[in-house]
Amino acid sequence: MPELPEVETVKRTLNDLVIGKTVKDVEVRWPNIIRRPADIHQFQKQLIGETLEDVRRRGKFLLFQFHDFVLVSHLRMEGRYRLDPENELVDKYTHIIFHFTDNTALRYRDVRKFGTMHLFRKGEEWNHLPLSKLGPEPLSSELTTQHLVAACQNTRRTIKQVLLDQTVVVGLGNIYVDESLFKAGIHPLTTACDLSTSKLEDLREAIVATLRAAVSLGGSTIRTFVNSQGHMGLFQQQLNVYGRKGEPCERCGTPIEKIKANGRGTHYCPHCQPRGKAK
Repeated sequence: MPELPEVETVKRTLNDLVIGKTVKDVEVRWPNIIRRPADIHQFQKQLIGETLEDVRRRGKFLLFQFHDFVLVSHLRMEGRYRLDPENELVDKYTHIIFHFTDNTALRYRDVRKFGTMHLFRKGEEWNHLPLSKLGPEPLSSELTTQHLVAACQNTRRTIKQVLLDQTVVVGLGNIYVDESLFKAGIHPLTTACDLSTSKLEDLREAIVATLRAAVSLGGSTIRTFVNSQGHMGLFQQQLNVYGRKGEPCERCGTPIEKIKANGRGTHYCPHCQPRGKAK
């Protein structure tokens, strides 16, 4: 699933491609992707004539800002957007098409059909799911050490579970949680309440540094992620633990291990991230 750096990259690319375009028609080929409104015809009708003014990001969600409406889109596992000429052939994995008045079309392609779209009148998106319960943005001043302390101090969940919880902090998934925990020297199965304030400060700094580096390189190309122009991210060349099972840790040489943490594949260095109470 694309995480914050990948979604940020898609957002920036879309802003270069589609701002100022006006919707002529909306073609819905797989209605289950549209979660709000329930009436697909209403979804189409409300967007016709709307001009796209901005594309923003909240956590892993893309927010298409039209004049009167906001379209909240989640890519899930393999969702992609692509701007094509109207006469370009449409493949079977293209499920939603936004036809513009300039004879271009923004196409949403999703092999697994897991993506979602919610349409709100502007301003209402913050009062409803999927945005209403999201935690702070990690690359903003909202993510403080004290916020992490409050999230961790009364829970017996592992620190990996806490960081994957989008109500605690948004945008993190398997890749960047594993990488941030490695950078902070924290074992992923450490009970969150066992982490000291100073260690949580190390973790906050690791999260910010990891995400900033990933954003600067266009995210990580894991499995099938590409941006809206078909370009791959480069951060996977700098991954320390994720996807490197059995390879030597670049810091100490110990083979990277992979375990299951609450059903999620989890990579770590047993030497740099020792198991036990973290101080």
